[in-house]
Parts: sequence; C-alpha cells; structure tokens
Amino acid sequence: MTTSSIDKKTFIGVIGLGIMGSSFASNLLLQSYDVHVHNRTKKKARPL
Repeated sequence: MTTSSIDKKTFIGVIGLGIMGSSFASNLLLQSYDVHVHNRTKKKARPL
C-alpha cells in the first residue's frame, strides 16, 4: 500500500459562543485553524 500525499484540511465547528465556546473558538483562531461558528444571535460572533 502507498500513502497519499494529499493534504487534508481540518475544519472545526463550534456551536454556542458563550463563555466556553467563544474562548475555545478564539484560541483555535489564534492557532490558525479554520473555525466555523454558530450561535443563536450574530452579536456574539462579531468579535471573532
């Protein structure tokens, strides 16, 4: 068997941007991960 040289990109999703979710998403963004977020209101997602 041979190994593939295709680069896989990791996508991380965060649902809920309360105290824990926003901290989690912020730290992932600082480490250059692609982060997709969802929250009931857009207001909490604006700082990210």
